[in-house]
Parts: sequence; C-alpha cells; structure tokens
Amino acid sequence: MSGREILHKMKEKVGLGSSTDSGKGKSKMSKRITHGYNLVKGKSNHPMEDYVVAEFKQVDDKELGLFAIFDGHLSHIIPDYLRSNLFENILKEPDFWTEPEKAIRRAYQITDTNILDKAVDLGRGGSTAVTAILINCQKLVVANVGDSRAVVSRKGSARQLSVDHEPSTERENIENRGGFVSNFPGDVPRVDGQLAVARAFGDKSLKGHLSSEPDVAVEMVDDDTDCIILGSDGLWKVMPNQEAADIVMNIKDARSAAKRLTEEALNRKSADDISCIVVKFH
Repeated sequence: MSGREILHKMKEKVGLGSSTDSGKGKSKMSKRITHGYNLVKGKSNHPMEDYVVAEFKQVDDKELGLFAIFDGHLSHIIPDYLRSNLFENILKEPDFWTEPEKAIRRAYQITDTNILDKAVDLGRGGSTAVTAILINCQKLVVANVGDSRAVVSRKGSARQLSVDHEPSTERENIENRGGFVSNFPGDVPRVDGQLAVARAFGDKSLKGHLSSEPDVAVEMVDDDTDCIILGSDGLWKVMPNQEAADIVMNIKDARSAAKRLTEEALNRKSADDISCIVVKFH
C-alpha cells in the first residue's frame, strides 16, 4: 500500500475521508437514556474540522456519559488532539468525583498548556470546545470555551447551559490583555481582527489576548429533563435554542434527532461544518 493510500485510510478512520458521520449508543445504568450524533462537513475546501466524543464509560462501579464537540479553526489536528486527551485529563484529576467543576477547570488549563507546548507538532490554529459529563445518570456538568453550545430541554422549554464567548462581550478583558477587537476585515467582531471567539484552546499567536478558562454549569437530571443538545456554531448560527428543542422533541431515536438538526441547518444554508449530539432521557 502506498503512502498516499495509507494516509487516505487514516483520514477515513478519524472521519476526514467522508462528508458525514453518525452514531448512537445508550446507558447501561438506565436504558431510558440514549445518545446519537451526526456530523456534516461544510462547504470549505479544508478537511473536516469538527470532532465529537459520545460514549458511556464504566469507571469502577460508576458510569459516565462523555459528550463533546470540538470545532477547530485553521486546524483539524488540535480538535482531534482534544478528542483524544481532554476527557482523559479531566478523569486524571484526583478530585474529579468530589469537585468535578474544579477538576474540569484545571484539566482545561492543563490541556491548553500542553497544546501550546506542542505547537511545533500540532501547528497553528485552535479549537473551541463544549463538554458534557453525565455522572451516574443524575448529575450533568457542562463546560465550554468558544461558541459551541449546550442546551437542555425541560418539559419542552429550552435553556442554554453554556456561554457564547464572543469578542464583543469580552472586549474589556481582551483590551486589558493588550489586544483589541475589530470588525475589520469582515463583518463580525474578531480578536486582533483575526478570531471570532474570545476563548479557545491553542491559537498560540493570539494566546496573550485570549482565554482558555471555561464557563462551567451543573444541572441535575430528573423526570422533567427531556434532552440535551450539543452543537457547533454551524448549527446555532441558523437555529435558535428553542427551535432546536422543538425539532427533536417528538423524535424518539437520538441519532435520527441529531441528523434532523443537521439537515435543517443545511436547509437554512449553514455553510460551516455542522456537528450535533442529542442525549434523550425518555
């Protein structure tokens, strides 16, 4: 097999060789909880820059639902690195089970430092992230940097759990670090006129003006919880939170629900990579 053929096989294995990818699974602890995901490559000429994690994992006598979307910019290598390493770093934290919010914050910072230290190998660019950890089907801990988003639906009412880290809303912090926010070139505010998010992993050339500090939210799951939706900005640029919750409400299969959201985003002319994870609780 030639080097080119081997590279193509490797790309297929990590989801770079096709325009779509999907999958599904379910909890062993509660058969009522299922998940599904769907990814669609955007119209750009570069490789797919979105990566997902969606799995239930047994850790001793506990179960963790691990869900994440990593949306790269100027890089598919860094979001792939995050897919392989971020949850591992979180679970290494000794106080994860007692203080998961604190452990997640520290692991985000450690992971970003590792990415910056490996910049020669990982290259330029960076990635946003939204992660959701479901602990024993009861406690949900969501964290994010950037504009990938997590939304929970309770009794049909959608509520955003993550924070969109936009340069316009974090202008003061960026300027205090010596950076600036500009709409030129283009039509959206960007850090130093380059990056349209105020927080991200990587981006070594901008790191002095950027943050990798996540916002963290904790949500208890109960009988009122319908679903959680995680999506990259390719979904949320064209769809309000409540509309996404309404679309998936009556679709029983979680993968079909995620696929329906990506299809609707395409119908609304989203040109970006689109990634979506749906976790259903009934």
